Amino acid sequence: MEEITTIGVDIAKNVFQLHGINAEGQVVLRKALRRGQMQPFFEALSPCLIGMEACATAHHWARTLIASGHDVRLIPPNYIKPYLRRQKNDAADAAAICEAVTRPSMRFVPVKTEDQQATLMLHSARELLISQRTALINALRGHFAELGIVAPQGARNVRQLIAILEDERYSPQAVRTALAPLATVLIEIEGQITKLDKALLAAHRNNDVSIRLATVPGIGPVIATCLSASVSEPKLFEGGREFAAWLGLVPRQHSTGGKPRLGSISKMGNRHLRKLLVVGAYAALYRMKKGTADTPLANWARGLLSKKPFKLVAVALANKIARIVWAIMARNVNFQSEHVSRCSDLIPA
Repeated sequence: MEEITTIGVDIAKNVFQLHGINAEGQVVLRKALRRGQMQPFFEALSPCLIGMEACATAHHWARTLIASGHDVRLIPPNYIKPYLRRQKNDAADAAAICEAVTRPSMRFVPVKTEDQQATLMLHSARELLISQRTALINALRGHFAELGIVAPQGARNVRQLIAILEDERYSPQAVRTALAPLATVLIEIEGQITKLDKALLAAHRNNDVSIRLATVPGIGPVIATCLSASVSEPKLFEGGREFAAWLGLVPRQHSTGGKPRLGSISKMGNRHLRKLLVVGAYAALYRMKKGTADTPLANWARGLLSKKPFKLVAVALANKIARIVWAIMARNVNFQSEHVSRCSDLIPA
């Protein structure tokens, strides 16, 4: 066991596969462990380099093994795939992880703290409840439309339908029996979403990075807390362009022979974070379009709106906001107008 220098761990719910090599690259360990055997095994092992896929429970095991003195690195699953030989099984996956973690050009995922994961859990729970609320609202609107009752657009106007549901003069007993449970669950979900919003606001006020990010146009407490919890080490990115590319906010390339060919945005990276940035950019762009603020960002957006469609400009603005976010987080500064640089190359022809 003292010869082991690198271990690849294929994590699972109960059975964990290990693949270890020595300094010469020779395989010295092939072993399967149960969950309860993991921590005692690595506590008795001399400190070594450990690679794992950045998937479910990976951050927990990374923190646990780091506490035992090991150097743990998390690898995106897509980057491990090229090192997998032929058939896929747990042993082959562990061997591929062990090979990938030793590559000098490999990119790794920073290990998140428990507080960061807790903040992201608030976002995940909120996102789930919002999707359930949307489904309930659509169901109520569809059922009432069958009766010729239509409320104005907007989630807040569904209260009118609930009021009609409670009035015996407008809705038959069978309708009230069918739709009352939906209305009750909808009201309860709205209350739970409000609680999560308050928890996110409290997390935002206790985080200096989140407070600085919220000064950027298009970013509020929800987006700021998600950014600060998701991106713990912004200096891993070479610059704002690479950070925006990681979020999938740049055109997809299919270039060859010195001829650049740009398509639609790649939509890679963190899907939830990208969606929040685009939604925030939409809101900021509406204000810039109607307002008269003389700021570099607003002037750039209004100039681009005169030549390009609104949705395309919104995505370009989300890209620019992502670059500004990287500058604020990586350089530990506040938002200033000089962070707004030209980015005409973001707009596909």
